[in-house]
Amino acid sequence: MRHKAVALLSGGLDSTLAVKMMIDQDVEVEAVHFTSLFCNCTPKKAGCKLQARKVAEEFAIPIRVIHKGMDYIRLVRNPPHGHGSGMNPCIDCRIYMLRKVKDLLPQLGASFVITGEVLAQRPMSQHRHTLRLIEKESGMEGLILRPLSAQHFDPTLPEQEGWVDRSQLLSLAGRSRKPQFELARDWGIRDYPCPAGGCLLTDKEIAARLRDLFAHVAEDDLEMSDLHLLKVGRHFRWNGNLKVVLGRDKEENEQIKMMSRPGTFLFSPQGFRGPTALASGSPDSTTEKWIGRLIARYSQDHLSNYIIKKRNHDGEETVFEVPDRLTDETLDGYRIGSQNLQ
Repeated sequence: MRHKAVALLSGGLDSTLAVKMMIDQDVEVEAVHFTSLFCNCTPKKAGCKLQARKVAEEFAIPIRVIHKGMDYIRLVRNPPHGHGSGMNPCIDCRIYMLRKVKDLLPQLGASFVITGEVLAQRPMSQHRHTLRLIEKESGMEGLILRPLSAQHFDPTLPEQEGWVDRSQLLSLAGRSRKPQFELARDWGIRDYPCPAGGCLLTDKEIAARLRDLFAHVAEDDLEMSDLHLLKVGRHFRWNGNLKVVLGRDKEENEQIKMMSRPGTFLFSPQGFRGPTALASGSPDSTTEKWIGRLIARYSQDHLSNYIIKKRNHDGEETVFEVPDRLTDETLDGYRIGSQNLQ
């Protein structure tokens, strides 16, 4: 009897190889791909979702895409097993995904799960004791098959029952990816541009911005637009009630304009070249001048005064003037992530 497995397909090489191994053993495979706004792939470098779909198409297997929503954001805010080097909750992220997949197994008629995990490849989530913890807390003990490292673990249910041939599974371990590259070459797998596990939550700048957001925005008030904004522009905080984001180029200026919503204000240069600024909070006359001087700091034009337009979400506009620009020394105290944040 042919058995079915659900594959966690990231779009990276390891999960692609794991799927290929199962197909070669005549296991019926359906892929599940999880998307997150914190994926570090972009359309310019083959987004993970696009790559996962491409792999599924090449292998002629169905694929289901699941977006990590606000329930995942709550997990990122308070992960039971802590964060990694940044704001990455790697252990809890794996548990989160496997619980979602576990709920899908009866619906899909699948008996087990396959992943591209390699023992000791990733420092937080792929050590032996951590993998056991993840299996237990996800309720998937004995049902997670890791074809690339299977020989390092006790036989799983699919192996015990003979649904897969354990002798054909591998014993990869460690950080080196040379064996995977060799397998890819031997099996004719050439296009894998998006590395598995690429996560912006490990980025120090994004992590600092996210910590700041969690510190100043209550869980119930948090919106996805707040999170998308983390990936755009330069971020500054005047105080607990006012945050400012400046675009770094024309494309980001346009993105910032589109992210305006009730409770935010757009500031833009008038008659000179400079960035657009989005302020979240309630700027008064003092902070308006500070925002204007901030915009002037990133202008290429050196003027005796700078004209700034302020616009609220309803379209009401005012214009004011600032005489100079902020200095870099002053900026450091307000840049999100600075140890001297005022």
